[in-house]
Order: sequence, then C-alpha cells, then structure tokens
Amino acid sequence: MFDDILINFGLNVSEYHIRPFGSGLINYTYKISGANHSYILQQINVAVFKRPDHIDSNLVLIKEYFDKHNPGYLFVAPLKNQKGKSIIQAADGKFYRLFPFIEGSHTVNFLQDTKEAYSAAVQFGRFTRLLNHFDISKLEYTLTDFHNLKLRVAQFEQALKTAEPRKLEQAAKEVKAADDHINILHTYNLFTTNNEIPLRVIHHDTKINNVLFDKDQNALCIVDLDTVMPGYYLSDVGDMMRTYLSPANEEEKDLDKIIIRTDFFRAIYKGYMSEMSNILTETEKQYFTFSGKLMIYMQGLRFLTDFLNNDIYYGTQYEGHNLIRAKNQFKLLEGYINAEPVFAEIIAGVDKELLTTANGI
Repeated sequence: MFDDILINFGLNVSEYHIRPFGSGLINYTYKISGANHSYILQQINVAVFKRPDHIDSNLVLIKEYFDKHNPGYLFVAPLKNQKGKSIIQAADGKFYRLFPFIEGSHTVNFLQDTKEAYSAAVQFGRFTRLLNHFDISKLEYTLTDFHNLKLRVAQFEQALKTAEPRKLEQAAKEVKAADDHINILHTYNLFTTNNEIPLRVIHHDTKINNVLFDKDQNALCIVDLDTVMPGYYLSDVGDMMRTYLSPANEEEKDLDKIIIRTDFFRAIYKGYMSEMSNILTETEKQYFTFSGKLMIYMQGLRFLTDFLNNDIYYGTQYEGHNLIRAKNQFKLLEGYINAEPVFAEIIAGVDKELLTTANGI
C-alpha cells in the first residue's frame, strides 16, 4: 500500500514494517519501523486541510529559521524525499509526509501530574518565544478563522434559526448558558481590535498528546504542527486550560467529575511565563486568565451548534453526543469562572517567584 511512498524517500520496502500509530482524529498516522531507523508517516486529511502546500510551506520556512537561529532546538519537521520535496502526492492522489521518529519518546493522552503540565507549557511557550522575530507575514493560514469567536457566535445564532424545535427544547439550558456568557465575545472583540496585541507564531492545538515526553516525563518537543500559523497567544494558553485543568475530558458524561485543578493552572502559568514573561506585552498579560474562558466557551459553543445542526461536523457515537459535549464544556466554564479569584492569587505568587529568580535573589 505504501511501497511507492517509501521508495520515494529512498527506503528499502523489505526492511520496514508499517502499522497505525497514535490517537489523532484528523490526519492518518503510521509508524514505519526498521532495524536501524524508525519514521512517522502521515497522510494529510484534505477534507480539513484543503491546502496541504500551505502546511508544507509554513514548516519549511520555520525549519529554515530554526536551523539558522536556533540549530539546537528540536523541531520535528518533515524529511525531504529524493527530489528535495517534503510533501508528496502519491499514486492514490493523497498527500503524505515522512517525519523522523524521536527515539525514547512517547505521548500521553491524560495528564497524571503537574510536572507534565508545566513541562508542556514550557515547550509551547519556548516555541513562540524562539519565533518572536520570525517574519509572520510569510506564514499561510492553514485553517482560516480557526479560533475566531465572532464567527462561532454567528454560526451558533444561525443554527438557532434553523434548528428543529425538539432540539431547541433539549438544549434550552445550554442555549441559555451560551447567551449568559456572551460577554466573553465582547472581551474577545476588545482584545482582537487592540493595536497593542500582536499576532504571534503559535501552535493552535496544545492538547497534551501533541507533546513528546521522555521516560522521566520531561517534555522534549511539540508535534502535530499543521495548525502552526499566525494567531493570538490566548489560543495556546486557553487550549491548555481547557484540556489540562480538569481530570475529565470533553467526552465525560458524568458532569460531577468535571472539576478545576488549580495546581494545574499554576503549572501552566509558571511554565508558559518562564519562557514568555519578557516577550508578552503588559496588555497581553492582562488577558492570561481570560484565555481559558475564551477557549472553553468557544468549544462549548461549537459542540452546541453542531448538535443544533444535526451533527454535521463532529463525529458522534450516540444520540445527543454533541449536546453532552456542550454540557461538559459549559460545566467546565462555570467551574473556571468560579476559580478566577484563586487564579489571581496564583498569578501574583508566581510573578513574584519569577521576578525573584530573574534578579538572582
């Protein structure tokens, strides 16, 4: 099945074994194992990423930048084939990339302790910090309006107009929750129209399984770079908040399990700011806690919209699956907002700690 692809990269087909790999939901990923080297082969899902060449262009430019300015940084970029191309269109018309497999690394799907959260936050912060002087105008938008809350609210409002009465009745509580928190959109609009807030090179998908760890659970690097593009730092921080703070993920049906672990907030803040404290503007810093509200609210809204639209975007396993996901996210949002006074105390304490360290006291 993949013989022509391996040959394209100069690999002897008879020396390698191929098997599905990882738990990603977008692209199709395989591990290619050989006696001396292992690789990751990935097919790009063009239903989601309609311009694979844009992904490739972004990664090539960033790889060149790191090679010139930070050659020691572990950036897992696609390898080039025998013709010097890092993306190929196979005989089946599909697009593929080949990555080196980082030996001794592994991914995790669920956070076990704050060390992992801290270490992951350091890696996402370091990535953006090291690209602080990169010419962002060179990058393509691989997913237009990916984290555009204004668009997500408009899509939700349109869904309300066309949804079946039965679905509107079932989701009445969640529709009210969406309306009750519309102030998040107002804050988002203020943020995105503020000339003091710069676009930065960010990952846009900071789930914990997009980080490679070593055997001691230290984060080595970040992976799954297809969503790397210009954006606001809130997206990366907020997605960590959304996916790291609760021990229950977005699929959990038992809403009582959705709690906020404030020690994980501390780990994210300390890890990210250890890299970005001197990079972010003072105005940006004021929105750090808001990032979590933004991303949780936006995801809850997207699940709710899809439920009202008869599940046309997110895959479902049972009736009402997207409504359960929406309930889950709005419960998480409620807990997050209730914890904001504690977050403020944590930020003040960590800032003092980081300042003391910087001054060598």
